[in-house]
Amino acid sequence: MFAMLAQITIGTADLAAASLFLFGLKRMSSPATAKSGIRVAGIGMIAAVLTSFLYVFGVDTAARPHLMVNVALAIIALGIGGGGAWLVGRKVAMTAMPQMVAIYNGMGGGAAGGIAAMELFGNRTHGATQLLVTLLGGLIGAVSMSGSVIAWAKLQGVLAKPLRIRGQQLLNGVFLLAAVSVAGWIAVSGLSGADPVLPLTTWTYIFFAIALVFGVLMTLPIGGADMPVVISIYNAFTGLAVGLEGYVLGTPALMIAGMVVGAAGLLLTLLMARAMNRSVANVLFTNFGQVAKVHRGAITGTERATEASDAGIKMRYAASVIIVPGYGLAAAQGQQKLYEFVKLLLAAKVSVKFAVHPVAGRMPGQMDVLLAEAGVPYDLIFQLDDINAEFATTDVVLVIGANDVVNPAARTDKSSPIYGMPILDADKAKQVYVIKRGQGKGYSGIVNALFYEPNCNMVFGDAQAVLIKMIEAVRGLGAAAA
Repeated sequence: MFAMLAQITIGTADLAAASLFLFGLKRMSSPATAKSGIRVAGIGMIAAVLTSFLYVFGVDTAARPHLMVNVALAIIALGIGGGGAWLVGRKVAMTAMPQMVAIYNGMGGGAAGGIAAMELFGNRTHGATQLLVTLLGGLIGAVSMSGSVIAWAKLQGVLAKPLRIRGQQLLNGVFLLAAVSVAGWIAVSGLSGADPVLPLTTWTYIFFAIALVFGVLMTLPIGGADMPVVISIYNAFTGLAVGLEGYVLGTPALMIAGMVVGAAGLLLTLLMARAMNRSVANVLFTNFGQVAKVHRGAITGTERATEASDAGIKMRYAASVIIVPGYGLAAAQGQQKLYEFVKLLLAAKVSVKFAVHPVAGRMPGQMDVLLAEAGVPYDLIFQLDDINAEFATTDVVLVIGANDVVNPAARTDKSSPIYGMPILDADKAKQVYVIKRGQGKGYSGIVNALFYEPNCNMVFGDAQAVLIKMIEAVRGLGAAAA
């Protein structure tokens, strides 16, 4: 009786959880409803986790006495993991958000790989399809886990620069082929019942070891400029792995959530790659993004510096201003001061808009989240395709900590690594001010030709400190007038 009620409850709860996932994801597609979407999806996740404990009622606990011990361990693990994630999530700085997302992606992939490992070690897979799906999910999950850890290390600064060796692509291919070959051997041995040279448990260890190493090797050569795409790729990998292992476990909620996340991650990856005018394969298997490599091309001239107060006053008397935020704004934690400055301009009847490039920052959507955190209205924020035509008629463009996304070399210099990448046409404005900490290169190591254009002036300094000076200058005008 209890078993039947448990099965009915599980089915109903899985359907409800899956519906909440889908509804929540739909609401996440708009900045205005994203917060509520996260809450809805979170409720769905809680429902799915709690429902998993109902499987105990459908199992003969007397025949499996260790089951209750496992349940207790699961509760302890949920407490530690959930509590730790809550504390870290509340305290994490905006600049650390990309690496937090990367490591959480890795945890999801690791969880999927762990499910596959337990299925293989416990010899609970039956049939060719289920065994192959288990192995595929395990491979993708392990790659996502180790690759995401390397991505985290790069973003955190633990690994300062890409690590490349001669024959890197060939070595990666060898490890991928080895992982697939071992997986095939496990499948053939498991289905045929043949006695392999080594126990299947040993082959399983070898399989996951190779997959983990492959994830590391695939991510080590990728440079900083490609990190947004890499994070997106591993997000798709994790979703796919979770969906596949959901099929193995026969859990609809995991299947639906995993496949939706996987599909969304894949579409986002393609969008990010297109925003850089590159293919995903080009991101994974070329050397773009190497911080140590500096490309100057045919740039001539010098950078012209100006005072923050002069730039602020110029914008106060402009008819139209477009602001291009970049990672430097997040690093300086200047988003609140930026919006304070914008409100002064709006009060003076200046038309102000924000232009956000799809790959600005170090993770997808980082600039949108940054501006939302400061309270910037959504109707002031525009994406590349929607605002690019307006730069030519704009009085002043303010670039804050951005580099490659406004570099005109992408249009003119065929020798540049970013040639062909769609950029924000900031250089076409009547006047451009660039807030930059110093005269160093951007995260990708490419010199920005915009900085040397005759209509561009540099405002050197920490973004928050510069914005404070701009605010003081504009307020000073009002005080003088009074």
